[in-house]
Amino acid sequence: MSVKNQVQLITYPDSLGGNLQQLHHIMKNQFNGLFAGGIHILPPFPSSGDRGFAPLTYLEIEPSFGTWEDMRNIGNEFDVLVDLMVNHISRQSPYFQDFLKNGKDSNHANLFMPLEKLWADGKPVEEDIDKMFLRRPRPYSTFTIESTGQQETVWTTFGKTDPSEQIDLDVKADEVKALLKEFFVNFKNNNVKMVRLDAVGYIIKKLGTSCFFVEPDIYEFLDWIKELADSLDIELLPEVHSHYSIQYKLSEHGFWIYDFILPYRILEALLTKQSTTLKDYLTTRPHKQFTMLDCHDGIPVKPDLDDLVNTKDAKKLVDECVSRGSNLSLIVSEDHKGEDGFDVHQIRCSFYSVLNEDDDAYIAARAIQFFTPGIPQVYYVGLLAGENDVEAVERTGEGREINRHNFTIEEIDASLQKPVVQRLFKLIRFRNEYNAFNGTFEVKASSEQELILAWTNAPTYCELTVNLLTNASKIVYITEQGIEITENI
Repeated sequence: MSVKNQVQLITYPDSLGGNLQQLHHIMKNQFNGLFAGGIHILPPFPSSGDRGFAPLTYLEIEPSFGTWEDMRNIGNEFDVLVDLMVNHISRQSPYFQDFLKNGKDSNHANLFMPLEKLWADGKPVEEDIDKMFLRRPRPYSTFTIESTGQQETVWTTFGKTDPSEQIDLDVKADEVKALLKEFFVNFKNNNVKMVRLDAVGYIIKKLGTSCFFVEPDIYEFLDWIKELADSLDIELLPEVHSHYSIQYKLSEHGFWIYDFILPYRILEALLTKQSTTLKDYLTTRPHKQFTMLDCHDGIPVKPDLDDLVNTKDAKKLVDECVSRGSNLSLIVSEDHKGEDGFDVHQIRCSFYSVLNEDDDAYIAARAIQFFTPGIPQVYYVGLLAGENDVEAVERTGEGREINRHNFTIEEIDASLQKPVVQRLFKLIRFRNEYNAFNGTFEVKASSEQELILAWTNAPTYCELTVNLLTNASKIVYITEQGIEITENI
């Protein structure tokens, strides 16, 4: 398949109405005509943690969300994108539970990474670990095997608990490749058109390296999984939070990538009232990207913007975001913090709230996103101009819940009445329907307090102008009949 150059929705399976059937109904009714590009459904599988990102299996749908029939029905009308956590699977999965019972005698033992696969004696070496890009204090967890009473220590890159809920897979093992193939065939059979390879940067564990995006080893796996996906007519979207140069290598390798730099650059332009760094970025970035402003995690800072922003400027912007109600996720590994100990991984907030709920600023941000080359994704909270859910953070102790509010049908209908949401819907429809976006992109010369972006696909032409001093935006476009129209958006 080819990815449609139109706007996509990102949502949890239960965040819009409570389940997949309600989500499908809302897509066809309240959101009618908005998401011609498709829908990214965040993990709808049975999971033991991390709001779906610790899946037990990809062969089932979590019953409280619905069924595979519901997924197929959505896929009949919208291109569906789902996540596959290629790096890990749940501790509660049938595969790891069998390993916990039978240890090395388990039929699934080779799916995982006991420390002996790295160190011959199974004992971790601190000097090796110091070089690694850590997501938790120790990248392994110890379990007791039921049948023998012996302890087994396996690799666990992620997880807030000890032992972790997310158990790493050994992607070099034939058993893992067979399992992934089974998952992909099931996706194909159930109308899934795109798969995001979540946490793919961590799949290669190699001593003496950071164990993050290890070259050239990672390309062997990516080439293998791309061949698998291509054979099933499924598009891949590797998800890598890293130095931008790594993203660009993926792009050069022919993959779609995520533009994790754009959200910060747009926010920076709107807060500082300066367009220079945003314009510079828009003229140099690869075009084959998915764009976003907000998501279920946060606005990326480190390592995505390493060497692109200086610490002093970044601290100033982060402090302003915190003063507007945001919270932060931080880098764990000392070696990967920046100068002066700068350790901000992501700014967690609703994008509408971080712009002080300024309708014009928010519409300007979305307009810039939509005029930036790539496939625009709109997160469901952002679609409804949702505000920071501080109560959810306090209730759960999870900072990311600030931007994960679940909307009832009544709340959705109420949000549709907001002028800012109506303006956004109109903008989405323009981005979906206007033919110039299939043509040539240009960043036009402008003052430092202004941004002008243009698309040409003769005879169609459209131009966005954003006044950063006032946050006012306008679009000039030429109709098929050659009439020039100017609209304040």
